[in-house]
Amino acid sequence: MARSDEMQSPSLSTRLAATRALTLDLAAPLSDADATIQPHPDASPAKWHLAHTTWFFETFILRDFVGGHRLHDDRWPYLFNSYYEGEGERHARPRRGMISRPSLDEVRDWRQSVDAALQRSLPGLPGEALKLVELGIQHEQQHQELLLTDILATFAENPLEPAYGELQPSTCHAVEPLAWIEGRQGLVEIGAPEDGFAFDCERPRHQILLHPHRIANGCVTNGEWADFIADGGYRTPGLWLSEGWDWVQRERIERPLYWHEDGSHFTLAGCRDVDRAAPVDHVSYYEADAFARWAGARLPTEAEWEDAFASADPMIGHQLDRAAPVLPRPGGGPYGDVWQWTGSAYLPYPGFKPEAGTVGEYNGKFMCGQFVLKGASCATPRGHSRPSYRNFFPPAARWQFTGVRLAQDA
Repeated sequence: MARSDEMQSPSLSTRLAATRALTLDLAAPLSDADATIQPHPDASPAKWHLAHTTWFFETFILRDFVGGHRLHDDRWPYLFNSYYEGEGERHARPRRGMISRPSLDEVRDWRQSVDAALQRSLPGLPGEALKLVELGIQHEQQHQELLLTDILATFAENPLEPAYGELQPSTCHAVEPLAWIEGRQGLVEIGAPEDGFAFDCERPRHQILLHPHRIANGCVTNGEWADFIADGGYRTPGLWLSEGWDWVQRERIERPLYWHEDGSHFTLAGCRDVDRAAPVDHVSYYEADAFARWAGARLPTEAEWEDAFASADPMIGHQLDRAAPVLPRPGGGPYGDVWQWTGSAYLPYPGFKPEAGTVGEYNGKFMCGQFVLKGASCATPRGHSRPSYRNFFPPAARWQFTGVRLAQDA
């Protein structure tokens, strides 16, 4: 394939180095023990995130495009492949916490050697490889968010409730009154344009019909969620989808994840009082849907959300800029603080085609039993999200920074 001079630029090298450095910074406060624990099967140890993102670059760039490259350890791909069937067998996901070796320091050394090889090879890589470098940067940014949410889940399992780091107390903030934004109706276009980076699931751009609707100007707050709890929201079966009610009963769900009965909640900065003005977070699709019914509303569709905020600047909002504890705060916009559940299933767009090769397993194979979230969160690296971005999780997932924005039929 012909070399792509447009992609071969200092900016790619700089962004690669900055992304790799931020991941190390995020893991810096952790001990080897902290980084090895797997709190539940959906989460992964911090050490595994550091290793898996390194495996991605070594496998898909250095191994496949750099002649003479020798794997750092030919046993490690079995440990740190995630779900790529095209790369062969791998260690079972629910048992990643059993990988006590290699050590955290050994993984850091591996990262350093791979980073040096990547920087040396960048000037001579073909355009196909440079596209994979870009994909690797975006992939690692996703894992930076997962790294933080998995650290939170890990520390939450410790009765001592240790803090990942210090966070300044929140300033007082008045709750913005709920207002409704009238949505457009008729045919609109959603999805990523052809130019610029986007994951394959964001394309092709296509038309979709919107019916009369309105969408809330902000996300549901902790105070509003406390009112839902006080009104018996978790005890009223008529508010819940059948699967959601079964989940509530089976798991004995009574409040958002990490909330305590005394009005506090566990955060990356330790235990703190719940800020009633801040967006509620760590709620599942089931909870979001039940709250919407209680509020006399519904969840927006993916298309309604994307069309409403297509002109908003995705760089503005409370997002991740550096290694520090993160927490949703009052006064944010559509991008930042919390990902927002939609009522749309994660399905392929008309004409969807996965990327060629093994990396085509990245998104398409998960288009079953998941719901789309839009926006960004306080743990999303700034610049990673965009209007067409399609985050997705199963309906019971809530260890991520997931929240709620309401919609209504007009």
